[in-house]
Amino acid sequence: MTMISLTEQAAERVRTLLESQASGEDALRIYTKPGGCTGFTYGLALDNEKPGDVVTVQHGVKLVVDPESLELIDGSEIDYVDDLTGQGFKINNPNATQMCGCGSSFRTATRAGQPGSCN
Repeated sequence: MTMISLTEQAAERVRTLLESQASGEDALRIYTKPGGCTGFTYGLALDNEKPGDVVTVQHGVKLVVDPESLELIDGSEIDYVDDLTGQGFKINNPNATQMCGCGSSFRTATRAGQPGSCN
């Protein structure tokens, strides 16, 4: 299993977010869920490790993902961009064979998800 990589820029932003909140989360969770116009959408959240999660620590940040999501995003890279077009986390997923025009949903060669409307 390759897992997911976190760039130094993304890790720096996550550390800032974790330090600024008081609710006790100690990790960045990446997950997928059915939806979007192509079948699956990405999600990122501050969270804690749950039973069954796959866990890695990169650049001082704990990254957690559930096994089902990992099947769809294994080998992905999470980056943080801040440029003229905006700022935010960007997920580069080598398993995505099709993406919607806005880049918020995807499908893989083996899983189509549940395409719906793009929100």
